Amino acid sequence: MKKTIRDVDVKGKRVLVRCDFNVPMQEGRITDDNRIQAALPTIRYLLDHGARVILMSHLGRPKGEAKSEFSLEPVAVRLSQLLEKDVQFRSCPTVVCDTIKEMADSLKDGEVMLLENVRFRKEETDNDPEFARSLASLGELFVQEAFGTAHRAHASTAGVADYLPAVSGFLIEKEVKFLGGALEDPERPFVAIMGGAKVGDKIPVIENLLKKVDTLIIGGGMAYTFFRSMGFTIGTSILDEGNIDLAGKLLKKAEEAGVKLLLPVDVVCADRFENDARTLITDRENIPDDMMGMDIGPKTVELYTEALKTAGTIVWNGPMGVFEMPAFAKGTKAVAEALAESDAVTVIGGGDSAAAVEQFGLADKMSHISTGGGASLEFLEGKTLPGIAVIEDK
Repeated sequence: MKKTIRDVDVKGKRVLVRCDFNVPMQEGRITDDNRIQAALPTIRYLLDHGARVILMSHLGRPKGEAKSEFSLEPVAVRLSQLLEKDVQFRSCPTVVCDTIKEMADSLKDGEVMLLENVRFRKEETDNDPEFARSLASLGELFVQEAFGTAHRAHASTAGVADYLPAVSGFLIEKEVKFLGGALEDPERPFVAIMGGAKVGDKIPVIENLLKKVDTLIIGGGMAYTFFRSMGFTIGTSILDEGNIDLAGKLLKKAEEAGVKLLLPVDVVCADRFENDARTLITDRENIPDDMMGMDIGPKTVELYTEALKTAGTIVWNGPMGVFEMPAFAKGTKAVAEALAESDAVTVIGGGDSAAAVEQFGLADKMSHISTGGGASLEFLEGKTLPGIAVIEDK
């Protein structure tokens, strides 16, 4: 068990909090503030308990240069609105400078400030010890609250913990509880759903899950690589050519492990990658040479939703088809609805799956939606995440 902010006295302390405020922006406006909202319980707890809060985050990829379009100033404005409290902010190109040090030193109990984008310094992604030390010099305690970057050993996610005691915020605590619980002590039957385009991206995850799950459901673009490994023609469907043999080996591994591996039995094909394309529903063995698979078909929807009905734990990472196009969203929506209606512990592994449940208005029906696509994948692989490893154990 990792220490959380509940396990330490924060009153009167300068608390350095690594958040994930990497929000989508358009013309200087935040278009989705979900990541800011996700950090609020931790920030409010610290403020209510008399901490002097110093927030830090990255935004976009400024590649070690101070670029105004990647400034966190709009985040400070939005945070001030949400907290109904002034979030102090000064844009400092070097992130830490004399002005910032003075601001941190003069914070009073229950006050909050936000640092400039930590990726304005290339030393951030290099995990440079001197930059980590300069960040750490602002605080007396480090709180890790950025699950979305916890798989990166950067100065602000891991390096600062070399100089400050480190605990987790509520968001990290929840991520570790649900993802860790799903892997280590799941309610059974344990069903994992893997979608997305490339088998190669998910191989380590699938291999780790085959040791743990009772049923593994495959959907999305990666299914066609499995089809090829089974000797089927796949028309113009997406193919991860370098991993055809590996897909076949994974089928064999599942059989040896006694895991039920479900692949689509029918697919929705299209003659081109457009919402208004000509479509055809066909069994997986009969995909026409001039068409591409875009979604799972109705028989597959029935097969998958039936498998989910009895599950005790469901982990879902990756859509069933090109859900961004309404014509090919039915499979992903049906799976999302099956999870919403399930009594199982339902964990959505960030990324496109999270976007899908949001799009279908079903987010509040899930037990947990991960805030980090890449981080949740590495967690499901069984990897140790640097940003989690630095948090002190209870």
